Amino acid sequence: MVSTDTSDGALQRDNQERASRRGIWGWMLFDWAQQPFHTLIITFVFAPYFAAAVAPDAARGQELWGYATGIGGLLIAFSSPVLGAIADVSGPRKPWITVFSVVGIFACWMLWFATPGMSDLTWILVIVALAVFGMEYAAVFNNAMMPTLVPRAELGRLSGSAWGLGYVGGLISLILVLGFMSASPETGRTLLGFEPIFGLDPAAREGDRAAGPLTALWYLVFLLPMMLFTPDIKRKPAIKGAIRDGLTKLGQTLKRLPSERSYFSFLISSMFYRDGLNALYAFGGIYAAGVLGLSIIQIGIFGILSNITGAIGAYVGGRMDQRYGPKLVVGWSAVTLALSCALIISTTQTQMLFMPVADGSGLPVIVFYVAGCLIGAAGGSIQASSRTLLVDQVDKDRVTEAFGLYALSGKATSFIGPLSIAVVTGIVASEGFGLSPVDAQRVGVTPIIVLFIIGLALLPFVKSRHGETR
Repeated sequence: MVSTDTSDGALQRDNQERASRRGIWGWMLFDWAQQPFHTLIITFVFAPYFAAAVAPDAARGQELWGYATGIGGLLIAFSSPVLGAIADVSGPRKPWITVFSVVGIFACWMLWFATPGMSDLTWILVIVALAVFGMEYAAVFNNAMMPTLVPRAELGRLSGSAWGLGYVGGLISLILVLGFMSASPETGRTLLGFEPIFGLDPAAREGDRAAGPLTALWYLVFLLPMMLFTPDIKRKPAIKGAIRDGLTKLGQTLKRLPSERSYFSFLISSMFYRDGLNALYAFGGIYAAGVLGLSIIQIGIFGILSNITGAIGAYVGGRMDQRYGPKLVVGWSAVTLALSCALIISTTQTQMLFMPVADGSGLPVIVFYVAGCLIGAAGGSIQASSRTLLVDQVDKDRVTEAFGLYALSGKATSFIGPLSIAVVTGIVASEGFGLSPVDAQRVGVTPIIVLFIIGLALLPFVKSRHGETR
């Protein structure tokens, strides 16, 4: 069939709607817009700043950060099935993206007011939870738009390219913060040797705090192409009882899932390894600050390296699954992530692979950077290939439902990793165990490895359609 222009800006080919080029690029730019939230706030700048300078000590900071991000995940878990059903019956996803983006932008902006050594941490923890809630929920509805943009066979490449673009956006934002805004309190200079722009005060850690407003502005600007150019589902006519019917359909789908062994196993498997990956991102910077004593600038270098390898991993992973199948890519990526996490836990300022090193040795930092590169590459590829593997689980007429359930299942348990780290850290940091704050942090992040192992244990039950004619 010859492609022809349609009134909504899409193209029609082989009975499969294809968005216009600018519509596809607009959707991909959402990952570019949102990645600084994960890079600057959750992992490499604000989280370690919070643990090192806002909380009483690093171990307590790791515990509190776990509760804040975990509660944000709980809010999503309790509300996602209902809001997902309402969205299905109403049609368009952009209004939902708008609402949750406003919440996320406001919360990120408010992080500027988290000052060093502040006495009352309650309100800032609430703000962190709201930021997670708003930003992650906006991504849920953005991901649900993906199957309507390109033919099914091209979803893997689209997913990998979008993830790769997101990592590049995170990398650029991180360079901006470390190179021009965040300065060492001791030297007053940024990573590039400059004085902070806008008169930001290094002693008050204003460069680190400015990551919040920068994230908010970056997201607002680069969200616009998706809102303006990417086609959305048309609004469905209001039908009495539609919300109830949507919830009923969701219940029937969940009831049917256990009988679909491969599909069900994939959702459970991905639920655990994605939660492990998110927890690894969320606590990597905090761990580096508390255990290895790295500065924000050193952690930023770690972030730059992992974002570079993440972009490469997402791009390569999206193409490797076309050659070898997404299941193989997901499996090897999960193994790499678990081993990288174990490598990090085995490393402190005085140890490497649990063996002592000479005083002042740079080997622990080098090992940490190597682990960061592996985590970036494996994390990028596993996220890109997971979407493709999901498509392998369902028939063509159920792809949209599958992506919705995939998003909901991931967000519904996103609190497990952060809360398990918070609980374990809190328990082993108590006086009864007699561990130092450094050792408490090391033990506290071990649940991440368990999450990857559970995900890998379920992966053999997942089938891939690689090599089949679609």
